[in-house]
Amino acid sequence: MTEDASATGGTATVRDTAGPRLRAALGAVLIGFVGLLGLTVVVLTARHGSVPPVDRAAHAWSLHHRPPSFTAVARAVTATGTGVFPYIAAVAAGLTAGRDLRDRLGYATGALVFLLIGQGLRYALMEMISRPRPAVGDWATHASGFAFPSGHATTSALMAGVLVAAIRYRAHRRGDRGTTRVAAVLLGCWAVAVGLSRVLLGVHWVTDVLAGWLFAALWLGLGAALIRTMSFPARS
Repeated sequence: MTEDASATGGTATVRDTAGPRLRAALGAVLIGFVGLLGLTVVVLTARHGSVPPVDRAAHAWSLHHRPPSFTAVARAVTATGTGVFPYIAAVAAGLTAGRDLRDRLGYATGALVFLLIGQGLRYALMEMISRPRPAVGDWATHASGFAFPSGHATTSALMAGVLVAAIRYRAHRRGDRGTTRVAAVLLGCWAVAVGLSRVLLGVHWVTDVLAGWLFAALWLGLGAALIRTMSFPARS
């Protein structure tokens, strides 16, 4: 009888704590959707060849504040937001979150699928909007494709979100909340640095980077909300 009551109480507690987390996930979805929609409208309704003042100002600032040493650092930082790094991060997240080999392989596969679908949707949006990048003469690194939303900004934010979620899940089992906070700060700062490096290197407008972050918030929020809904179904 005591065990049943304890189990029931534990289940209720888990479900009670799941509510705020689900609301937080849905809040991220709303912020990402509304913000991304607003930026998209601004870009699409701009006159042909025109650039919003915030983009012009940020681009002009970057051109005048990037000495060779700073540019070299920005190139190194921006390189971590593309290539094999996102997929290594997804696998690392799965290995971190899983309890045993089967769990780890399952989580790693899920993280890879989540990342690939997000990248596909981001690419479709980029092709649909077809926003030109800044003038090639202003670039301090290689770039390809259209500008909006920034692929590096999106990818690094997704990587950070997936890794923080995996670390949080593992730390929660150990009762260690401090590790999650430190990881969130460090990975968040890294994702911001990758996004800003794209503006500094002259290959993206600042609204491209903001759109990438908002898209990542939208996709991460949808993923978190789906997991919460599947893991904690409403009680009848």
